[in-house]
Amino acid sequence: MTEPFLQIRGLRKDYGIVTAVSDVNITVERGEFMTFLGPSGSGKSTTLYILAGFENPTAGDILLNGESLISTPSHKRNIGMVFQRYTLFPHLSVGENIAFPLKVRRWGKAAIDAKVKQMLGLVRLEGFEDRKPAQMSGGQQQRVALARALAYDPPVLLMDEPLSALDKKLREEIQHEIRRIHQETEVTILYVTHDQEEALRLSDRIAVFSKGVIDQIGTGPELYANPSNRFVASFIGDSDFVTCKIISMRDGRAALSIGSGPVIHGVPVHGKNVEGGMAALMLRPERLSLSRAAVGEGAFGLSAKVTDITFLGSNIHVAALAPSGETLSVRLPFGHEAAAGLSRGDTIFLGFDPESAHVFCG
Repeated sequence: MTEPFLQIRGLRKDYGIVTAVSDVNITVERGEFMTFLGPSGSGKSTTLYILAGFENPTAGDILLNGESLISTPSHKRNIGMVFQRYTLFPHLSVGENIAFPLKVRRWGKAAIDAKVKQMLGLVRLEGFEDRKPAQMSGGQQQRVALARALAYDPPVLLMDEPLSALDKKLREEIQHEIRRIHQETEVTILYVTHDQEEALRLSDRIAVFSKGVIDQIGTGPELYANPSNRFVASFIGDSDFVTCKIISMRDGRAALSIGSGPVIHGVPVHGKNVEGGMAALMLRPERLSLSRAAVGEGAFGLSAKVTDITFLGSNIHVAALAPSGETLSVRLPFGHEAAAGLSRGDTIFLGFDPESAHVFCG
């Protein structure tokens, strides 16, 4: 059995009495694009900095090709790094910036020139080698930073919020470029972001961080369809949460009721057994059906009152208030017949398939 390419084992980092990272365990395959996703302060960047060698862990180990990196200084780990701020040398040209790590490694001039040319082609900046960073846009500078980080063929590339300083349109453009470059180079990438859409667009797998621990690791579809807890459910995709009463729990499924409504059977359940107690029912806005009245015998759902209607281009967002006082969101495709003539104050019925919902207890 072959050794995993990159392993993070039991990583912990304490700053005095504050634990920034606790018992982080990840295995990354060669050529994989793994994203660390979470809010500020969740431990994702701290984990990345320990990988880079910029921080020393309190406990745990990092193995690359079966060899520990913990005692190896950062400049000898041969790991590429791209930061939020481009960290380009302002007095050097684009070509000189890309060549810098190669000169440090004492490459010959011919090899450096060939590699710089190759990197400029990779990031689609041919002809820019003589420009200074100040003469380039933010997106172009980030491409140069990416080319410089990849120039010496590192086995692993770390990227810490590299696109957060860019506007939405440019950020999406560079995301496509990063995905293309990853596919072309097959370099292993560990990427930090707090932007769930960015994580879903770029990643092979995503590790969701919360309060210094990893709540769940999986592909985007896996995390979206089967979140392990309420935090993951709320952080991956949009979600509505409605208070419900648990009637019974069996084989990972719950029977529940919402208010005085009928019993709904077969909803996937997460957490400890709370039969007879209250829990949170999660509904995805795009999986809700909207009608002016309850539809058909056996239809599951709840009534609500429309509080706002927002046009968002390709879809229409309907906000509604449940009898319990909880706000619900419904997303309909533009032109959907259910949205025709809909006004604030209208009473609507929101139906759902129990299989598409989740219940979180505790």
